Amino acid sequence: MRIAGLQKCTLLDYPGKVACTVFLPGCNFRCPFCHNYELIANPEELMEEAEFFSFLQKRKGLLQGVCVTGGEPTLQPELPAFLKKIRNLGYSVKLDTNGYRPEVLRTVLEQGLADYVAMDLKNGREAYAQTCGMESLDTEKIRQSVLLLQESGVAYELRTTLCHPLHDEKTVQNMADWLCSFTKSKVKQLFLQPFVDRDTVPFSGFSAPNREELERYAAILSTAAEQVHIRGL
Repeated sequence: MRIAGLQKCTLLDYPGKVACTVFLPGCNFRCPFCHNYELIANPEELMEEAEFFSFLQKRKGLLQGVCVTGGEPTLQPELPAFLKKIRNLGYSVKLDTNGYRPEVLRTVLEQGLADYVAMDLKNGREAYAQTCGMESLDTEKIRQSVLLLQESGVAYELRTTLCHPLHDEKTVQNMADWLCSFTKSKVKQLFLQPFVDRDTVPFSGFSAPNREELERYAAILSTAAEQVHIRGL
């Protein structure tokens, strides 16, 4: 497994657990507001897999879970075997994904390799490709991944990073309408998080919605999600 980074302890990335976060390089999207763009543009393998598992062995009893993030982890062919090795050490696994490889997500869910999945929902269907920095993409894959999570019985969340000018009331309403159009019931929980500018963001010109806007977006999305939470305020 190619490993591009490790955060040795986090209380934020895995809800309710003391965890570490391992970063896998590469992504099939080019989101212009990405916080981890260095994992795409200049990915470096900073740790050998054996070193990572040695770290996990030493942290038994101190850490409860492992967050596997990126980049986009589902691009790595070794992902199922990697997750299985983590679980065999007694750790819970949280997987972060953009949902664009539903066939891999299905394998992970069917084999019981993740205890929690956080999937990005980038925008409404009409603006999805633009938000991902792509000329076009197949939103059917996103739809399939949402339905897989709903049907899996595995704990999950959808999450959306909101930034101007890519998000406004129109695109958020489109996202709510789109979710309602293909889900039989509301998704369990959706987290909204305002964009935070960093040196690693590849393009300038983005800004975060204010509290009033975030609350308005949350109200719109409550038609599609049982719980809508705002992070980062």
